[in-house]
Amino acid sequence: MSVGRHTSVLALGILALSAFVLAGCSSPIADLPSLGAPADASAHAKDPGTYLPVHDLPPDRDEAVIPPDQRAKIEAELIKARDRQASTTQNSNAK
Repeated sequence: MSVGRHTSVLALGILALSAFVLAGCSSPIADLPSLGAPADASAHAKDPGTYLPVHDLPPDRDEAVIPPDQRAKIEAELIKARDRQASTTQNSNAK
């Protein structure tokens, strides 16, 4: 192996090793008080073992999201668009 190639392999090895070392130390460094987060950052949760409230559902709505007449109009438009697309596909396949 030439000297230049040996040097580049050594430099690449040192670079990879330093990347692994820095990646392993990144999370404890962020929690140090001297290097702490800015004053406007939110604080870390003290109890990381709690679960998010995934089963808490919002209350049911009193009224429908879309009134029935608008819903029927939208469904009719979607059916027309589907039929129009199907006829266009059939025409392009027939050619």
